[in-house]
Amino acid sequence: MEFVTFNLEFANPMLLVYTHKITPRIRYVFKHICTRVLGIEVAFTSTVEEFIAHTSLKISYTKQPLGSEVFIKSHEILFEQGLSDIEINVHIWENTKCFFFNGEKSAIPFDIFAASFYMLSRYEEYLPHVNDEYGRFAATESMAYKHGFLHQPVVDIWAYKFRDKLQSQYPDFHFPKRTYGIKPIIDVPMAYNFKLKGILRTLGGTFKDLIAFKFKRLYYRYMVILNFKHDPFDTFKYLINKQKQTKYKFLFFFLIGDYSTYDKGINPNKKKFASLIKQVADYGTVGLKASYFAIHDPLILKKEKLRMESIINTSLTASRQSFSKLNLPETYRTLIELEVLEDYTMGYVNQLGFRAGTCTPFLFYDLDYEVQTPLKIWSYHLMDYALLKTKSILDKKKELNELIDEVKKVDGVFVPVFHNYTFSDLDRWKGFKDLFNLVLDSASGNTLTKH
Repeated sequence: MEFVTFNLEFANPMLLVYTHKITPRIRYVFKHICTRVLGIEVAFTSTVEEFIAHTSLKISYTKQPLGSEVFIKSHEILFEQGLSDIEINVHIWENTKCFFFNGEKSAIPFDIFAASFYMLSRYEEYLPHVNDEYGRFAATESMAYKHGFLHQPVVDIWAYKFRDKLQSQYPDFHFPKRTYGIKPIIDVPMAYNFKLKGILRTLGGTFKDLIAFKFKRLYYRYMVILNFKHDPFDTFKYLINKQKQTKYKFLFFFLIGDYSTYDKGINPNKKKFASLIKQVADYGTVGLKASYFAIHDPLILKKEKLRMESIINTSLTASRQSFSKLNLPETYRTLIELEVLEDYTMGYVNQLGFRAGTCTPFLFYDLDYEVQTPLKIWSYHLMDYALLKTKSILDKKKELNELIDEVKKVDGVFVPVFHNYTFSDLDRWKGFKDLFNLVLDSASGNTLTKH
């Protein structure tokens, strides 16, 4: 699977970067910005003669310029190892914000490579912070939230500013164009509300309905069990029909872990549940929603991975952690060990925006081992729950459109997370089908974008 879609009309030569010391951090962040965001190959040298002899795109990334080349004054972070107590001052920069100001000699006023590394590596999540009640890194703890740039894919914006500077130095060079896309996530913690729950859970639910005087729910429960009514969480026919209408593959993450305090899904040994997963896999892509306890226990995660592979009859490529909980770097190391290729957990449940500052997938960089790993991180930018705070459907649409526009401005990939029950007729999710349609339409050119 490719990172992004580029329209390569011209053969593009390589960008050569001169730096006094080539480190794993430098290789990692330059490849992300130059190759994954801008679509150009990049190479590195510490030899001045080789740099001078290079006749195509080139920049120096060091403390002093060598000549009249594009010079970016380097910050120390890309030459360090491990974590250090870095002083960060966030400044306004034209239409966005940035940090690691590097003075007037530099072609651009900030070291965007150091700043991008800080965002992509999730450096701040390794530093002391207060977790929320589920042990998650909260949006309110992030620098992006505190300084008001969480709503922007700053890494991509900075990359485009760098591209503009290169373009002015090399006016005949044609940068490849990438195209806006979407990657809708359908999270399935519980495929059915009443069906396939077993006798004990059904009796327990009945008792809860009775003592809470929820007679309407009790009536509905038994009408569904007796097949007189449709289960409200069973929206898969609707979703499959939607999938047929777009070229963008939906990713369905099914919870198949054991029943627990946190996870109350359907027993994966139920044949009807397994056949539902297989049916969905015929149209979309199926990944694993790892259970809450699998996050802390690699053996449980391995069991769930094998269980899912036996259902879909192919190797599992993608995962999402229950409750969007991440323990960095342990969670990602476990996924790498189990040869899971992609993860979709990086995001905030209750806040719209760009947790890693980007709408381009990136590889996980292990700060402890100072190594780029093969695990591809698709950071999500919206979870349906975050829109529940907004009262009217018009306001919800406005917020969603503004977020989509930010991604469109940099031709990135918009990754929203919806749940299967979001498309039910339950009052709390009223209007969310329209919001989902808005996402799908945005990729077919029906949403206006303000450039």
